[in-house]
Amino acid sequence: MTALDAITVRGIRARGRHGVLPAERELGQEFTVDVTLHLDTRQAAATDDLTRTVDYGELATRLAEVVSGEPVKLIETLAERLAQVCLSYERVEEVEVSVHKPAAPIPVPFDDVVVTIRRRRSCES
Repeated sequence: MTALDAITVRGIRARGRHGVLPAERELGQEFTVDVTLHLDTRQAAATDDLTRTVDYGELATRLAEVVSGEPVKLIETLAERLAQVCLSYERVEEVEVSVHKPAAPIPVPFDDVVVTIRRRRSCES
């Protein structure tokens, strides 16, 4: 198998209503998403053709729509949904998604809560 290249988009921000507590659902808060796509970019580089890679502007917009869309209780669930969006691009073989929830309702001082998942395209697709 050929080694895969990486495209990373960091700091995608969108307001969402994800969380277990009613106030989180009602008021919402800003979430930040980082994604790293693993794919072979050689054809895109050789042809200078956007259709042979991933349009990361379009991807960022789609991910922000998921964050601002249907609420879920767990950011693990949100991360899974975001990973599936990334894997919907046929050239993406693997993705790492980090969801940051810096305003999580934690009663002690903290900097950030981050859930990171890694998903690979299923061989059965």
